[in-house]
Amino acid sequence: MAHVVTEPCFGCKYTDCVVACPVEAFREGENMVFIDPDACICCDACVLECPVEAIFPDDEVPEKWHDFIALNAEMSRQCPVITERKEPLVKSP
Repeated sequence: MAHVVTEPCFGCKYTDCVVACPVEAFREGENMVFIDPDACICCDACVLECPVEAIFPDDEVPEKWHDFIALNAEMSRQCPVITERKEPLVKSP
């Protein structure tokens, strides 16, 4: 089991979760972060730090965001590791 970053992260990309991760499981995409399912140890540290409540265990992802399970797996192979806090993106009104 791994954690999954879902739709609420898109366009905001807060990185509070990234610095909480003890195993460098986060990857930085252009519009959001992703979790590498092979690196994630399911410690829940990131869940507690996500200000937009975008992170779920893969077996608890809401049905409407199930596509994000595969998206995290795919994008984590393409995007670089992120371990430090960065300025979030500004959401459009």
